[in-house]
Amino acid sequence: MRFENPLIVVYILWAIPVIVLFWVFAKNNKKNAMNRFIQNSLWHEIAPFFNMRKELISVILTSLSIVLLLGALTRPQIGFRWRELKREGLDIIFAVDTSRSMLAKDIAPSRLGRAKMSIEDMISRLSGDRIGLVAFAGEAFLQCPLTLDYDGFRVALMDLDPDTLPTGGTNVSRAIEESVRSFDKGQIKYRIVILISDGEGHEGDALQAAKMARDENIKIFCIGVGSLKGAYLPIKDKSGKSEFIKDDYGQNVLSQLNENKLKEIAFVTGGSYVRSLATDFGLDAIYNEKISRMERREITGKKTKQYNESFQILLFIAAILLIIEMFINKKSV
Repeated sequence: MRFENPLIVVYILWAIPVIVLFWVFAKNNKKNAMNRFIQNSLWHEIAPFFNMRKELISVILTSLSIVLLLGALTRPQIGFRWRELKREGLDIIFAVDTSRSMLAKDIAPSRLGRAKMSIEDMISRLSGDRIGLVAFAGEAFLQCPLTLDYDGFRVALMDLDPDTLPTGGTNVSRAIEESVRSFDKGQIKYRIVILISDGEGHEGDALQAAKMARDENIKIFCIGVGSLKGAYLPIKDKSGKSEFIKDDYGQNVLSQLNENKLKEIAFVTGGSYVRSLATDFGLDAIYNEKISRMERREITGKKTKQYNESFQILLFIAAILLIIEMFINKKSV
């Protein structure tokens, strides 16, 4: 036997002496009140229907009923059976750019910071969809494999920063290739990549990688983070003082959103592109207009124990005791 709510047992242990003390106090008050008006030898003549034994049985039955009702709240469970978990969902990989350009603050608090906050908001709306995380800069790394453990995913997401990967740059093609490898083999649909980047950097052949994803029936939805006007990239020196990243000529580096590449990637795979704005990051639009309407597949997962609830037995016994108590002659009360 096990209890789903074992802490309630503590309340039951406290309730038993409280109930006993309550009834003792109540009966003593009742007895004292009667003694003020009636002598003990006259009780039976004046109140012939009063029966102390029945009174005691009534108290016991009521007390036991209360204890049983509290016991039912612990949800006792006896035995179990195995049940296969089934869900309907998609497999979604978030590929997030962690390059230095994502530190730009043209979207508060920064491009990367806003991306993490928006992904956090989106996964709170998911149910049954497996999610994974790929971090990329000059290289790509599977930060979190596909999982239904949303809390574990959140931990991996919060750990993303420009130091996640040692290689600088923005290699979108590697991000797509790593995302494709992260999906289960043999599936022909129900797979999505949400690629979040400012589009800067031209390492690799992103368009060719997108075509490979298309051939695997994987749709890529792209979110362009940043502004067309651009922003300078903040960095802290050794003393902790904030300054901007400079190029080889000593000029502050201006990072601008490059939409063209991201649009092409989305178009090739049958996905869509959204530019992130200060008031709307774009994930909501992609989810509401595209992902939420996509066909989900039923997936049979691992087996889990389903325990047999037994609280009904305690409720039944408590009800019987209360019914018996109702029929006890209490005319003397």
